Amino acid sequence: MSPLLHFIASASLIGLLGTALADLWAETQKRLLKVPTPSWPMVGRWVAHLRHGQFTHDSIAKAPPVPGEALLGWATHYVIGVLYAGLLLAIFGIGWAHSPTLLPALAIGIGTLVAPFFILQPGMGAGVLARRTPNPKVARLRSLAAHTAFGVSLFVAALLLNGLGLMPRG
Repeated sequence: MSPLLHFIASASLIGLLGTALADLWAETQKRLLKVPTPSWPMVGRWVAHLRHGQFTHDSIAKAPPVPGEALLGWATHYVIGVLYAGLLLAIFGIGWAHSPTLLPALAIGIGTLVAPFFILQPGMGAGVLARRTPNPKVARLRSLAAHTAFGVSLFVAALLLNGLGLMPRG
């Protein structure tokens, strides 16, 4: 397998499984602790409006609905998970995929908070660092918890893929 294909396959598998594990954790928290989960259809709506040049909204919930926004939101969520896994491998090396350690995955997970705090939340009407939400501190802590869980999920995904013999070899 070529080095590029090895990288893409590894990032894709780790990113998809890591995102799925983080979603499973979010759903568990929602059911057991009543912690709200992100609205991926609203993310899809925001992404769909980007093609018309609209990057910010006062409230994405009040923006015109877009056909297929739920599918677009979920697809965006998983594509970004794969891209973040690619970032992990680009920074820490493809060897990490075969001998994963927690700290690099956690660093990427927490580092990805830049995107919701400074791109997604402002774009959807919540403001920078969720300052326009009813309780910005709670919103920030929820984002931190979700992205920390994503970092842990990337690590667990790599462990599982290796343990099952599914991690691509170069």
